[in-house]
Amino acid sequence: MQIRPFHSSDFPAILEIYALSKLDELRFEDQAFTLVPLDQDPPRLARFQESDAYVCEMDGVVGFAASFGSSIRFLFVHPQARGRGVGKYLLEFMLRRMPGTVSLNVAKSNSLAKRLYAQYGFQVVGEFQATYSGVAVLANTMQRDGSFQAF
Repeated sequence: MQIRPFHSSDFPAILEIYALSKLDELRFEDQAFTLVPLDQDPPRLARFQESDAYVCEMDGVVGFAASFGSSIRFLFVHPQARGRGVGKYLLEFMLRRMPGTVSLNVAKSNSLAKRLYAQYGFQVVGEFQATYSGVAVLANTMQRDGSFQAF
């Protein structure tokens, strides 16, 4: 497994991973969602484009993460690569390069992701209403103090 900076040639793989993974993030919600591909979602695409992005390779790109300032904005793993430590590897990589307090947003109902983030010292510090494909979603802001050492 190797993590390296994102190159524009990685964009098709990023789009595929996002398309296969985004709705998983919302699977515990009471309503159904329609996928909006990343390249057709101007606000999310702009957030990705202004971020520092990295890809994880293992016989091709299997995951990606992106940050802006002290915030992790994206962390997605291809469904076929899940359960192999890719998400943890990406998260640890991002945390090593982001000293100090780090924050991220996650769907409030996504207890699996929140459990992973809690293992790395993240705590829920806020709640807000977001929208995805025009549907309201409650989200949590999670924050990690820079002094926490989990690895």
